[in-house]
Amino acid sequence: MNSFRYVMSAVVVLLCGQTMCSSPTCSTTSIQGMVPSTAEPEAAPAGKSFAVFAGGCFWCTEAIYVELRGVDLVESGYTGGHIKNPGYREVCSGRTGHAEGVRITFDPEVVSYQELLDVFWRTHDPTTLNRQGADVGTQYRSAIFPQNEEQERVARASLAAADEAALWSDPIVTTIEPAAPFYVAEDNHQDYYARNAEQGYCVAVVGPKVKKFRALFADKLKDTEH
Repeated sequence: MNSFRYVMSAVVVLLCGQTMCSSPTCSTTSIQGMVPSTAEPEAAPAGKSFAVFAGGCFWCTEAIYVELRGVDLVESGYTGGHIKNPGYREVCSGRTGHAEGVRITFDPEVVSYQELLDVFWRTHDPTTLNRQGADVGTQYRSAIFPQNEEQERVARASLAAADEAALWSDPIVTTIEPAAPFYVAEDNHQDYYARNAEQGYCVAVVGPKVKKFRALFADKLKDTEH
């Protein structure tokens, strides 16, 4: 029975398109030496701020932050790469340098950047280099993209505090990278978990992460029933 479950889990991941890449270049491509875009990142709406994080598959990260009080919008997309307007297939190849990430539009009067980081550290594994579970490649790296100098200061202090607190048994490998253009992903990647909660990958991977988030941050959830 256990063997059957493992086989079915592999089939689920393959069917949903979130697989361990079979190409040697996918998991071994280094982002070092790539030339990042010098374009200025987009400005947040008046009275709001942007936070950009990468924590593996963006379906997971989006599904978590969308439930956090003070968050107005979460967009799945691509950032930190060296080409303009990348698509999903290009990013999945691991050759563009982009990470699957989310851009969070939040109200700093309701939720702070530090609180967003607290959620970040606890809801993905920041100790696995270029990997989250079966998703392997630089596109699945753990990374923070501060949008200004203050965010960078907070991010670096938060990373040091998370490492010192030994939230994870292994050292944190999360990178703090320069703000870069954020390219919103294709429509079918937006609100993915909300629209596909019964889909195999969502049941096996996204759902457990959301459940963990709700348990750890119950006092910070929006006033909605889950």
